[in-house]
Amino acid sequence: MEPAMGMGLVALMGAAATVAGCSEDLESDIGSQSNPNSQVQLAAQVGYPHRIFNKAISGEPPSNAMYCAVGAGVAMVLMSESVMSASPLIEIAIGAFVAALLNGVFSTTSYMGRNASQTRFNQYVYLDVLRNQVLSLMGHAYIATFCIVLLSYVLWEQTLIGHPFPFPVIALIWGLCVGAIGSSTGDVHYGAEREFQDFKFGSGLNAADSGNITRFAEAGIRSSMDNAWFCSKFGGPATGIAFGMVVFLDNWRSTAFGGWTAVVVGLVIVLALVIYNRKIETYARKKYGPYPEYAGEIAA
Repeated sequence: MEPAMGMGLVALMGAAATVAGCSEDLESDIGSQSNPNSQVQLAAQVGYPHRIFNKAISGEPPSNAMYCAVGAGVAMVLMSESVMSASPLIEIAIGAFVAALLNGVFSTTSYMGRNASQTRFNQYVYLDVLRNQVLSLMGHAYIATFCIVLLSYVLWEQTLIGHPFPFPVIALIWGLCVGAIGSSTGDVHYGAEREFQDFKFGSGLNAADSGNITRFAEAGIRSSMDNAWFCSKFGGPATGIAFGMVVFLDNWRSTAFGGWTAVVVGLVIVLALVIYNRKIETYARKKYGPYPEYAGEIAA
């Protein structure tokens, strides 16, 4: 493969990964499947019934791995000549659509089952929440799955990069990766800033305040769509950039260098990111502190 074409494919995968990361994070924020989901589940039991969608069937990595693997599996079946001979983009789109339907099924059953089990705590099943937000969840899941399956196809296709792993396995790995980055990067701008915005920045969460989520938005009672509005300002794009950098920088060093030189370049990139992350952390501590060692220090 010519270097120019190789770098073009790397750029394509990085762009697809950026869109996938952003969409995945917003999907998890709407569905409360991020790390703060335990607080949403607990809220009604400690006296805070709410209208926030909650579908925390599992963590983001395994659920997204399942969606991406299903999408790639369906696309791979359609790509066999015995099934249909359409464009790979059409087949990938169909696979992502099937994965989005699976997302809708899991979202519906988990929301209804979880809220129905909490009626004793005055937590109800709101049909308008179910009707309005499941489609939004499916839409974001479709975009994320389509982009992941697309970049996995570029890696797998023998005339392009030709990765030795099977198509669905590559998609499963990248699905795990985007879910993990959504949990680590995007959640900071959802749980710490949105669900508990009544608490002092950097104070942590006292165990006695577990489930004490903020239930009112800028225009009335909060729903998960308000969470998506908030997270689309920074949390979603930050997740997309983080995942896009992982895909682009990893494939860039392999394409541009190869061998042990690529390994050394990878170590240099990781070291540079660690130093940069440390500088950002110290800047935030000085500008937005205090960051107490534990939440009790603020009360004291």
